[in-house]
Amino acid sequence: MRIIPYDRQAAASYAKEWAFGRNPKYYNFNNLGGDCTNFASQCIYAGAGVMNFTPTFGWYYRSLNDRAPAWTGVEYLFNFLVGNGGEGPFAEAVPPDKVEVGDVIQLGTAAGDFYHSPVVVAVRNGRIFIAAHSYDAYMRPLDSYRYYRARGIHILGVRTTE
Repeated sequence: MRIIPYDRQAAASYAKEWAFGRNPKYYNFNNLGGDCTNFASQCIYAGAGVMNFTPTFGWYYRSLNDRAPAWTGVEYLFNFLVGNGGEGPFAEAVPPDKVEVGDVIQLGTAAGDFYHSPVVVAVRNGRIFIAAHSYDAYMRPLDSYRYYRARGIHILGVRTTE
């Protein structure tokens, strides 16, 4: 297995293209709890190009009924990315001020439940701008959201067998 770079610009370009639309290759989860993590996964995939097809604990999407929980679930995505030792993207948890374009920030409650996964599309003068689904947004300042806590998911690279 070898490590390839994560293409941050490809992830950001995908986010820009689809922030206010839905790619027909993927199911729209707005009526099934929200589309934010599905959109984040699509952006990450645009920058990584490699899925992890490990049943249950991987990160992949083939269809509505054939996908890993990490593709659409906030906590599952975090757990996959920061714990992935196999194929696909891998990451580390960082404070929000350490994220870069193409990373993900997850927003949470005071109780520690994380509920939203916007994608970082720009960092300017210390301000973070995101793209997101469910409540569609592009170049929305992170500080315009109301949340209790936030965690960054900084993608370090991508493992591939090719």
